[in-house]
This record gives sequence, C-alpha cells and structure tokens, in this order.
Amino acid sequence: MSITPVVPTNEEEPIYNRLFWLCYLANVLLVTANALTFRFADLITDLGGTEELVGDIVSCGVFVALIARFFLGQGIDRYGVRRLWAISAIIFVIGAGGMAFCQSLGWEIFALRTFFATGIAGMFTCSVVHIQQKVPHHRRTEVIGSLGSSGFVGMILGTQASDWMLNWFPPGIDQFYALFGIPAILGVFYFFIVLAVTRNDVHRRPKVTPAAHQLLFRYWPGQVVVIAIMMGLSFTVVSVFLTRFVTQRDLGGIGTFFAGYAASAFVIRILTRRWGETVGRNKMITMGLMGHAVGHLILPSITREWQLIGPSILCGFGHALLFPAVVSLGTESFPKHYRGTGTTIVLGFFDAGAIIFAPILGSIIDHWGIVAMFYTSAAFMTLTATVYTVTANHSLSKDIAATPEELCVTLEEAVD
Repeated sequence: MSITPVVPTNEEEPIYNRLFWLCYLANVLLVTANALTFRFADLITDLGGTEELVGDIVSCGVFVALIARFFLGQGIDRYGVRRLWAISAIIFVIGAGGMAFCQSLGWEIFALRTFFATGIAGMFTCSVVHIQQKVPHHRRTEVIGSLGSSGFVGMILGTQASDWMLNWFPPGIDQFYALFGIPAILGVFYFFIVLAVTRNDVHRRPKVTPAAHQLLFRYWPGQVVVIAIMMGLSFTVVSVFLTRFVTQRDLGGIGTFFAGYAASAFVIRILTRRWGETVGRNKMITMGLMGHAVGHLILPSITREWQLIGPSILCGFGHALLFPAVVSLGTESFPKHYRGTGTTIVLGFFDAGAIIFAPILGSIIDHWGIVAMFYTSAAFMTLTATVYTVTANHSLSKDIAATPEELCVTLEEAVD
C-alpha cells in the first residue's frame, strides 16, 4: 500500500497556544528553582569543603545524570513522555529537599546532588521532547528557542531571590534551608503542571526501541556534540564558580550578573527566533561561542558590581544563540520515532561538559586562582569556535532547519 506524502500548508495550527504557555510556566518554575541553588558552592565551603570538592560533587552528580539520560531516552520512546516527566520531577524534589537539610560532606551530599542533577536532566529533556512533538518540523528551532526564553525569566527570579535570601536570613543554615527548600516546593508545583499538560497525550510505542548507545553510533549527530560540551563548560563557570568570584571580590550578589545574562538572552532569543531559517544554525553557533568567550575574558577585570552587566550581556547573547541551534542540529539526524532518545543524547553532551570540566576548573581555582579559570574557559571557547568555523558546512541550503524534502512526511514515519 502506498501512502502519499503530506506536505504542510500555510494553514498550520498556532504553536503559541495554551499548551505552550503551560510548558512555559513549568520551565519558569524549574529554572527559578535551579537558579536558587547556584549558591551550592557556598553551601559546600560553609560546611568546610574546598573548591575542588565542589567540582567533584557537581561532576559526580552530572555523571550519574548522564548515565540516567541513556535509560531516560529509551524510556521516553518506550513508555512516553508523561510517565518519565513526572518521575523526573519527583526525583528533583527529593534531591533539592534533601540538600536543604544535609549537614555533612559525606556520601549523602553526593547522593542528593545526584538526585538533583538527574531530576533536572529528565525534566528539561522531557520538556524539549514534548514541545518538539507538538509543532511542525521546520519550526522546531523556533519553538525550542521560544520555550527556552522562559529559562531566562526563571534565571532572573531565582538569582534575585537568592540574593534577597542571603540578606534577609542570618548567615548559616537558615539561608540554605531557604535556598534548597523552596526549589523543592516549586518542584511540587511543576509536577502538577506536568500532569495537566500531558493528560491527553497518547503514546505510540515503536516496534523496536534500541539502546541509546546503539542509536548514538547509528545516527551520530556530528561535530555539534563538541559545541554541546562547550556549553556545559560555560554553564558550569557561571552557575557553580561565579558565586565564588563575586564573594571573593565583594561584588554584592550574583543577581546583577544573571539579570543582565537573562535579560540579554531573552531579548536576543526573541529577536533571532527565525535565524535557524534565515542566518543559519552554524553561524549562530560560531557567534554564540564567541559571546561566551569574550564574556569570560572580561570577567577577571571586574572590580565593581555594576561592571558585571557587560560580560553578562555577552554570555546571555551566546546562550540565546547556542541552545536552539545545537539541539535542533543535533536531534535532526535521529528519526522522529527516536526523537526522545536523540534529544536525551544531545542534552547529555551538555552534562558531559560539566563532568569533564567541573573538577578541572575547581582544581585550577585552588592552584592558580579564579582568574586563571576564566582565561582557561575563554581559551577553550575561542579554540572551539575557530575550529568549528573552519570545518563546518556553512551553506545555508544545508543549514536551515528544514529543506523542502524534510517538510514531507516520509513513508517510514507515516507507517510508524
């Protein structure tokens, strides 16, 4: 039996509907909760740990989260987004809530950080997979970017709230009760939103659900995985170690940096939401990497709180361009019915960046200082941007989010 390919018309259902905005709200809650915990390094040093130990704990948590991603992707393909999304939210609540009451640097803090990181990995992955399944293929880059802008709203809310809590609560354990207890409460609200947005979902399980490592080698995403690793490096710098820099130089709080970061990224994300189809994703990647590199290069010269705004805008610019381009490019090599695993694998390389570089950066700080750490991250970003610019195929016809052939529903997808 032959099936005629279906070509999308101009009469598409709107992608910015009630479902999109509920997912947007959920992401705001998640990123707000995550941003509140950017003071994790302060928690560890308050308990008597070193910067290198901070990196080890973060790296351990993300490493387990990366392993979990391989099972998560296969689980999404097999059981559907709804079930895995809800489970991830529960794991996050356990991890965040547990860290609020943890008073030692033993195995417990490693385990709780692992729960925390695994929950976040699952929640972000399921969110991206879910929204991609609801929009036309050629608008995936746009909707990933638009949904991602919610993260910048949450980043501002979370970091501003964390600074307020440090000023409001007396130094010590009360601050960390708030900084990690409130994220757990937000995770509970997130859980109920997930149940609401997925209540009408119907999952069609593929006949075969190969393991993630098999799909990785079969549909290798290409050199974009290196970019994903660099994103993991950059976010580790600003979300884990920046707070130590701000504290050492008595620059106030991290709220100023992340307000500029998030505001810049939000505006850039909205203004460039169609760049995947016009400018091309490869150029977005090159510009995004250099935004991070220059931002990190400027940070060591900062001596006043207001000066954080400059590098924050550059880093926000880089984030705004990189995330949708990398996810869209990295996942399109996977067939639609394995998109859950494909998205998980690509996001897993973000985690790989944190696993590789968190302990390295922490060690650099302990031995040579935080300025050397910033210069190291900037050097990695610049080198990667240079190599990618020279080697990537920058032909727009090869680079846009969907070619005319891709806009057709293939026989394989129609049958599945």
